[in-house]
Amino acid sequence: MAAAPVHDTRGIVDPAGLLSRVRFRRHRPAEPLRRYVETYWFIDWDLPEPYVSHVVPHPSVNLTFQWDEDDGPPYAELTGVALGLYARRLTGRGRVCGAKFRPGGFRPYAPHHPVSHWTGRALPAGEVFPRATADLAAAIVGPAGDAARVAALDAFLLSLAAVPDPQADHAMALADRIRRDRSVHRVTAFAASQDMSARALQRLFSAYVGITPKWAVLRHRIHEALERAGRDGAVDWAALAAELGYADQAHLIRAFKATVGVPPTAYTAAR
Repeated sequence: MAAAPVHDTRGIVDPAGLLSRVRFRRHRPAEPLRRYVETYWFIDWDLPEPYVSHVVPHPSVNLTFQWDEDDGPPYAELTGVALGLYARRLTGRGRVCGAKFRPGGFRPYAPHHPVSHWTGRALPAGEVFPRATADLAAAIVGPAGDAARVAALDAFLLSLAAVPDPQADHAMALADRIRRDRSVHRVTAFAASQDMSARALQRLFSAYVGITPKWAVLRHRIHEALERAGRDGAVDWAALAAELGYADQAHLIRAFKATVGVPPTAYTAAR
């Protein structure tokens, strides 16, 4: 099985540093799952010394099956939308096989709670999906080849009874529009363009995406700024601030530093 090329490193802080230390691949899930599951992502590592990876998370719920030789047997974890910078210390040898749900796509698998119930939380996946046991985690991360891991992930997710929900479809479409359309700067104007009130849009996002639409707009701005900072030798920060809808360059710099931990100029210099 051929892995999807790693073109989009959006959200990864220092992607070159991470990708020089781990083997990172993406795979498409089985066709019936693609309505709700955006991608599978696999990471394998074998490190002579520890490395801490940092990610500015996307507005997605992730289901991961993990093995780290320093932490014992394989396990399954469900992670809601992480609001702050996510850090993971990698040591020795390990593997992660993750399923990233589309923003708005997790609720059909767990319809009894709004997705905001999971926001900011990481918990044993068995608390949500009783079949997500240590044995299942071993069956997913154990095979050496990606094809077997993908097949095991497909089999598990296909066994779950997703409950079709038109509101989930609506939330996914709106979240995708916010991600792709850089002209979306103001939640009130965006809601009006969708024939919704701002309050109705907020309720929909809380129930199905797990965050506010404003948070999604701001997070995608930071993802874009992070991508530009890591890719371009010289960034016109004033022009980028205007493009992303910030009041001025100072607002972009403050938001970048608050999220990533350093000002954008320092980040660019370090790259």
